Amino acid sequence: MFLPKKLLRCSLAALLLAALTALQAPAAFAQAASAPAAVATAEPAQEAVANPYGLQALWAQGDFVARGTLMVMVIMSMGSWYIIFTKLAEQRRMMKSARESSASFWKAASVKAGLGALEEGSAFRYIAEQGIKANDHHEGTMVETIDKHTWIAMSVDRAVASVQSRLQDGLAFLATVGSTAPFVGLFGTVWGIYNALVKIGISGQASIDKVAGPVGESLIMTAFGLAVAVPAVMGYNWLVRRNKAVMDQTRAFAGDLHNVLVSGKR
Repeated sequence: MFLPKKLLRCSLAALLLAALTALQAPAAFAQAASAPAAVATAEPAQEAVANPYGLQALWAQGDFVARGTLMVMVIMSMGSWYIIFTKLAEQRRMMKSARESSASFWKAASVKAGLGALEEGSAFRYIAEQGIKANDHHEGTMVETIDKHTWIAMSVDRAVASVQSRLQDGLAFLATVGSTAPFVGLFGTVWGIYNALVKIGISGQASIDKVAGPVGESLIMTAFGLAVAVPAVMGYNWLVRRNKAVMDQTRAFAGDLHNVLVSGKR
């Protein structure tokens, strides 16, 4: 009789221990799961550190070739943006002069009277002055042997060509920057990777932190080259298209002026 009771007591005790263990296990698992979550929430705060492989590090750790390449690309970029903005302003002034000439110059009683209505220093005033000068100073000179019609046409055409040449100033620089800036950046990348490989070879360590940093810094040069070249190419194409529109208006004005001067109306 006593033996079964003892066995019963032992089994009851074992069941109680098993129940307590089962109750404590979820709490232990919850604590274990909360620990990585706390670490995960703490990681973003640790990520907010300065990038050791950024542009600042590239300038600080680069040699004279790397720094010189960066300075060349900065100068090319500044020159490109300066030309783009100045040529846009010049084209806008010429378009304004074209509108004013249509509104005031052709309504004047004579060409000389209409000349005063044009803006001082504008391309249209320059063309009108050259046409009037050719018309007034044809007789009594060596050009007298040239037909007056031809002489006026030559003078007006030379004035138009001068205006066109002035409009095209700076476009060659944009074309040069657009075609060479990617290769300048690529040169900086190749030079940086070469130096990185030399340092890795000397140190004898090829771990990811030894390779990724210097190579990543070198690739910034390629990105710089593209950032300089793309605005230059787009600006060049845009300015060329706007120049064509401006020169169409200029040639139309010059042709009308030539016809008026040849007809004898001064």
